[in-house]
Amino acid sequence: MSQSNNRPNMVITVLCGTLTSLVVIGFARLAYGVILPAMRADLGLSYQQAGILSTVTALCYVCFVLAGGLAAARWGAKASILFGMLTVTVGFVGLAFAANFWLVMFLKGVLGFGTAFAFAPMVSLLATWFPEKRGLVIGCMTSGVGLGVLVSGVLVPAMFSAFGEHGWRVSWGVFAGAALFVAAMIALFVRNPPQAKSSDAGGLPSDEKWRIYRNPRVLIVASTYGIIGMGYIVQTVFMVSYMVETGHSASTAGSFMAMMGLMSIAAGPLWGWVSDFWGRGNALAMCIFMVIVAMGLPLIDQTLLFFFLHFLVMGASINGLFAMIQTSATDQVAPRYIPIAFSFATLFFAIGQFLGPAIAGWLIESTGGFTAAFSFTFLVLSVGFGLTLLIRRFPKELAVAEPEAVPTQQT
Repeated sequence: MSQSNNRPNMVITVLCGTLTSLVVIGFARLAYGVILPAMRADLGLSYQQAGILSTVTALCYVCFVLAGGLAAARWGAKASILFGMLTVTVGFVGLAFAANFWLVMFLKGVLGFGTAFAFAPMVSLLATWFPEKRGLVIGCMTSGVGLGVLVSGVLVPAMFSAFGEHGWRVSWGVFAGAALFVAAMIALFVRNPPQAKSSDAGGLPSDEKWRIYRNPRVLIVASTYGIIGMGYIVQTVFMVSYMVETGHSASTAGSFMAMMGLMSIAAGPLWGWVSDFWGRGNALAMCIFMVIVAMGLPLIDQTLLFFFLHFLVMGASINGLFAMIQTSATDQVAPRYIPIAFSFATLFFAIGQFLGPAIAGWLIESTGGFTAAFSFTFLVLSVGFGLTLLIRRFPKELAVAEPEAVPTQQT
């Protein structure tokens, strides 16, 4: 893929990033919950099979997220993003016609595989092109996730109304059209950042990769990202059930969740902009503190007011938290190492999303209630707050600089 030292138009490039996250996270990952009831009924799937399908997507993402970063470092971010987006398109098309569980499972894996090659390299590309506004541009990209949830929440029911029992297939087909459109935009408007002069056309030597993987600052950021992923997924999966279990209506809980999603669209860019001026560590610590407060509110009292405040504070902070921890991962290394560092941190996030529901589900089953699960989440996020205080004290110098900047004192 061609590269250019002249920076591309920021608005168009960031728009491509936002649309990428809308497709590969909002549609490929999160819209499944909206489509599932009709899809499960039409294909005769059990709830266990429905759960397996979600797990397969996440598993393929975990298994290939590092490969996506390495591909971006070797062949350029644009090539990796296009490959990932076209792969997701194939997955969407297949799901629109799939007629049995095993084929659907394979295609759900294709979605996770494609996401691994598209999402992290796009974040890396934005961070490299616009280093002085990393928080803002990555925040704008994360807003695509909330936008995807909002669009799928409106679009999928409309497809059901128009096409009846085949609405779920049409929905996957519409997602395929959107993915193809975004791929065309990326092909036309996205350019690779210039590689460092010391970089060759091949992949990075393994010792340079291990400089990233073993660096304490990179590991602290990655661990924090993992904790955030664990806390977020537990809230997403179980908070509505907790609210309903304590006597509130499902429709009210859904309205509160929609409010949270709508607010999160603006929260990412806003917090990212704040972090560019106030400092990444300061804004990150404040944001995770707000998430901890939000998580603690339903533990204090289960009234409607406390649940409302929970979703309000979460909506005002969670997407900002994602934007800033993702930006922090790109802040630690030289530009050509960003795809690898960010993919490495994303691996921790994905593992956290695996462990969170399993641990929380076990606590709910073993204690007969949600209090233990959310108390665990509160404590885990508190550990994350401690790690953000370490990030706040990171020096401005890169943790992993170009090899020329590293003193060579070996004899």
